This record gives sequence, C-alpha cells and structure tokens, in this order.
Amino acid sequence: MPDTHIAHSHTECLLRLHDEQYDLEDYQSGVPRWCTGCGDNAILTAVQRLCRDEALPPEKTVFISGIGCSSRFPHYMKTYGLHGIHGRALPIAEGVKMARPDLNVFVNTGDGDCCSIGAAHWIHAIRYNMNLTVMLHDNQIYGLTKMQASPTSPIGLKSNTTPRGSYLEALNPLSVTLGVQNVSFVAQAVDWIPDVLYDVIAAAFHHKGTGFVRILQRCPEWLPKMFEPYVQDPSRIKLLHHARGLTLSPGTAKIYRTQEEHDPGNLDRAREIASGRDPIPVGIIYHNPDVPCYEEVRHAGKLRSPELIRNGLEAEFDKFTIWPSGWPPGSPGSIGSGGRPDARSATA
Repeated sequence: MPDTHIAHSHTECLLRLHDEQYDLEDYQSGVPRWCTGCGDNAILTAVQRLCRDEALPPEKTVFISGIGCSSRFPHYMKTYGLHGIHGRALPIAEGVKMARPDLNVFVNTGDGDCCSIGAAHWIHAIRYNMNLTVMLHDNQIYGLTKMQASPTSPIGLKSNTTPRGSYLEALNPLSVTLGVQNVSFVAQAVDWIPDVLYDVIAAAFHHKGTGFVRILQRCPEWLPKMFEPYVQDPSRIKLLHHARGLTLSPGTAKIYRTQEEHDPGNLDRAREIASGRDPIPVGIIYHNPDVPCYEEVRHAGKLRSPELIRNGLEAEFDKFTIWPSGWPPGSPGSIGSGGRPDARSATA
C-alpha cells in the first residue's frame, strides 16, 4: 500500500512538471503587423521568452493595453488580454488585479497613450503600487495615427501637428515617475540591446509592486533616424549595474563600456541618472521592495467569495425585477419574510 501511494505521488509530480513546461509557441498568437524594424517586435520577443522561462500559465496571464502601435500587444500573446481604450490601460489592469490578485498582469502602453490622455491614470497607478509589470513603449511619436508629436517628442521635432517644430521640452517619464509617492521600481531599456531588455523586464516582473519600465523603441516609419546615433555609437549608452541591480554579461560589457555601478536603492542618485539624456542610462534606476501594494492593503480577492459575488449580482438584478404577487416580503400577500422565492413560488 505505501509503495502504491509513493508511485501515485511520483506520477502526480511528473504530470505537474509536464504541465508547467511551455514553449515559445505556447505564447505566440498571430503574425505581428508592426512595421519591419519596429522596436515593438523586440519587446514582444523578450516578453514571450520571459513567459516561457518563468513557465507562466497562459490562463493565469493577462496583457492589458490602451490604443496605439504598442497597444496591439495583447493580440500577439496567446494568453488572456484586453485591448482597451485610449489612455485607460492602467485602470483596467488595476481592476483585473483587484478582482484576481493571483493573475500575472502586464501592461503595454505608448508614450501618447500613457503620458498624454492617460497621464492621470499613470500617476495614480505608480502611487497605488499594485503588483503590475508596466512597459512604456516610447518611440517619441504618435505612430498609429501617422506622425503627430507626443509628450516625449524632443523640442524642435517637425511633425504633422508641429510643422515648424515642437515648441516644448520633452516630458521625461523617468523623472515624472520618480517624483510620485510610493514609487517602487523604475528602469529603462532600449530595444536594440536584447539581452539587457530581457533582464530589465524580468527584474520588473519579479519585483513585488508596480514595475515601471520605459523602453526606448525605434519607429522605422516616421522617425527612422531618431535613435540611430545611439545605435551606431555604443559609448552613448550608459549601462547601470550593481549587486542589487543588473549583472552584465561579458559580451555586453565589452561592447558598451560606458558603465556605472549604481545602487538602485539610492533615490537621489536615481533622479540624477533619470535626468540624463546623453549617454542614455539603461538598467534598473530605482528599486524599493518595501513599498506596500495597494491590493494587499485592501485585501483584494479575499472578500470576493462566490456567495458575496452572487449576492451582489442579485442585488443589482433586483433593481429591475418584476416581482410576482406577494413579493417582496412584507408586502400584502407576502409569501414569506426571508429569502427570495424559488422558481415554483415565482411561477405559482
């Protein structure tokens, strides 16, 4: 008898191990419609690799987006996903996390989607510090609607909405995020260094709280030369490394020799680094694992028992119900003083 029990346990373990192994194909859905050379393709590859390496169950993984080129992301992930409305990716994701804190929730948003119409949601999402992985795809232009200046477009940029050049200094998503109360994780990556891109997104995923990653990504259609000087000259990229941050591979460290050993727990230095534009800082800029998550403070999911959900739905349905004679309780001819009528009572 004990031998049989052990055999069953081993079988269950093997079946569980098999179920927890996934291939890249398990996360690939459809053929991406981004332009050839678009940085979104590199981000998609990095995320699919992460899902495979972390063996994230597709049925337990959700991608939420707003509107824009970057926001087509959920279409290409064979997981749950929601292509939301302009600027509202973060509140939708927060709602998902509150209802189902057990899910792996990712957010893909663009520089227009997040930093313009969605700016208020962005600020408060950082403040709530819910356990989300947020990827800001920043190509510094509105791409889907054909080349309008975005909040992160550099001053002087000529576009369809700024034909004489943008008048304002670009908004810096890193500096803004680091100025919000309860900020817990801020990083920056570029699409043309794939191993660091992967490591940064993985670090954001493993962080308990809002992992905010700004990804500078190339737009070959409307701004083909925007990041070309940085691609061609590795010295204009500053890689951040630390025992509590990223560890650089020998190959990457050999190519990108402009480096800084930066402690991501140092908020003052993080803000200084975030304000730098040339060289571009790449890596984990700030990390504070001690900031509480809003869903834990509010005990998300713990009070949503099936009975509570059913009662809530019935309370809403009751507002529009045409009751049979003698109902609700207390009315003339009432059939009882507690509970709702069963089907026989309702049709009698």
